[in-house]
Amino acid sequence: MNEAFVDYYRCPDRFANFRLSLEPARDNHVGYFEFGPGNICFGSSACPTNEELGEALADVTSHVIFDGGSCILPFNPTEVAKNLRCERYVRKTGDTGWKSLARKLYYLFRPAFPVAVRRHLQKAWLKGWESNPFPRWPVDRSVDQMFEMLMRLTLKASKQDRVPFIWFWPDGRSSCATMTHDVETEIGLKFSQELMGINDSFGIKSSFQLIPAARYVVSERDLSSMKDRGFEVNVHDLKHDGHLYDDYQTFQTSATQINQFGAKFQSKGFRSAILYRNQEWFGALDFSYDMSVPNVGHLDPQRGGCCTVMPYFIGDLLEIPVTATQDYTLFHVLGTYSLDLWRQQISQIMQAHGLVSFIVHPDYLDTPEARATYATLLEHLSTLRAEADMWIALPGEIDTWWRQRSTMKLIADGDGWKIEGAGADRATVAYATLRDDKLTYDFA
Repeated sequence: MNEAFVDYYRCPDRFANFRLSLEPARDNHVGYFEFGPGNICFGSSACPTNEELGEALADVTSHVIFDGGSCILPFNPTEVAKNLRCERYVRKTGDTGWKSLARKLYYLFRPAFPVAVRRHLQKAWLKGWESNPFPRWPVDRSVDQMFEMLMRLTLKASKQDRVPFIWFWPDGRSSCATMTHDVETEIGLKFSQELMGINDSFGIKSSFQLIPAARYVVSERDLSSMKDRGFEVNVHDLKHDGHLYDDYQTFQTSATQINQFGAKFQSKGFRSAILYRNQEWFGALDFSYDMSVPNVGHLDPQRGGCCTVMPYFIGDLLEIPVTATQDYTLFHVLGTYSLDLWRQQISQIMQAHGLVSFIVHPDYLDTPEARATYATLLEHLSTLRAEADMWIALPGEIDTWWRQRSTMKLIADGDGWKIEGAGADRATVAYATLRDDKLTYDFA
């Protein structure tokens, strides 16, 4: 039950001394509960839980027992982390009746619909999204807050002044941001050349996700022009028709073709169309990382969200979640070209030292207003890189770092600690401490 905590902080095992108060039994309650005021968890608990949100949830912190240097918990944190990250709290009922028919018809005719028509249809489909209580809008950190609460308990139980861990980002950077572009149409593919120039003017490289088997033809020249300029190329779905995850057999067949295109593009990463996903099936994807899971999915056709602003592993696949609202959603569903929502999300994620991950489509930068908003966003990120020590990285660079960090070890070295493992020269020892009962992080 300590694995997820150790993996999150990369601290020595001896600082993760949690034990379970409940035996695997038929009487365990499965549902929602709180672990600290307002921090929602989902899983098995020895305490009462709620099957649905909307009522007051029991806070299980009053049931935590300190036993010497260890903490006895009424739930398994590793189970809860997996339930939230993999969206196991979402009821998998599927579309039925008129919704199923409407969805099929929409994706059948979607390529022919102008943005104005799509915008009205999507607003109708998403009606009432503001009332969804979970995940929390506009950024949900339930998984991260659970680990922070566990670190607080570790400090109290062990009576340590501080707990060492390997800092989240290389070179002691405060947080991370990554820019990605899903190319939906031939017009978007042609504009990608100009888009790379805009990005380069701010010194920000990005990744382009290309559809391999529909809508346009990806040439060797397209691939080379992006890679030669230092941009990444990843696979974007198969046909972008909204049906990749309709059933397991279809997905398996499509995954085989997707993997072949991954080899052809020499891509390390994958993203599904419209962020449709089933994380239980990701093992069929032969990629190093995926970017198909939103942090909060209220404004996506598939609801849910991974409830974390950090990358996480699904088996051997690294998930790099989408933590900022998509440009299409901002411009055409919320109907604004203001940077206010993006600024709010960036600020909240940076305060948590997390990852800010964007999807900006070249297809929807087709107006001066949209391009001006995007340029202002790049300027803002560039300022944060210079003044707030934000690491702006390609998804492949994040994948490499997170994999290296996952294998690093903290070794006692005299009165301090040193880091061993591949990439250790860029890693930093950090310390978690309590100040006025508030968790803070410091460097050595």
